[in-house]
Amino acid sequence: MDSRSSDTIAGPRSEDVLPDTATAAVKIVIVGGFGVGKTTMVRSVSEIRPLTTEETMTQAGVGVDDNSGVESKTATTVAMDFGRISISEQLVLYLFGTPGQERFWFLWNGLFEGALGAVVLVDTRRLEVSFDVIGRLEERGVPFVVAVNTFPDAPHHRLEALRTALDLPEDVPIVNCDARQRASSRDTLMTLMRYLHSLAMRRA
Repeated sequence: MDSRSSDTIAGPRSEDVLPDTATAAVKIVIVGGFGVGKTTMVRSVSEIRPLTTEETMTQAGVGVDDNSGVESKTATTVAMDFGRISISEQLVLYLFGTPGQERFWFLWNGLFEGALGAVVLVDTRRLEVSFDVIGRLEERGVPFVVAVNTFPDAPHHRLEALRTALDLPEDVPIVNCDARQRASSRDTLMTLMRYLHSLAMRRA
């Protein structure tokens, strides 16, 4: 007997199967500069085992990648992160985390295709890395919310002061977030969904 006949084909894990009740799916992109916590957020909030494309940083990136303020970081996303979260029995969000290093930003074009909105993660230790990210979203016309990731050693600023520093319109939500915590990351996504709903209602 062929030994291969007894082999079984492994299917998806039960927790990875899309619920039968799901009737709508929305693509959301999580963006930000290098080292702001995008992979951490996808990992913390995803109800399925997340797909990540992290690679060890090497000498090849010296002089090319700006890792000022995050010198201890040893890995970086080179393509995307992917996860999924059910907001309700009917609504599912597909989460795509973008690479933060500028040399990989050409991948953003594909990742933004079909995206309904975005979360911009911000690190107050390196606020300047967020300027180009926000500018690109505004150029594309992608609605977004800003989430200030609360790193332990990061300086604390009032959200309205950060709004001014980032030159955000008054209607764009800005919230504090701990990307390590599932509940905090989920609350950030809910803020984005409420914002997208309010924009849809204005157009109606």
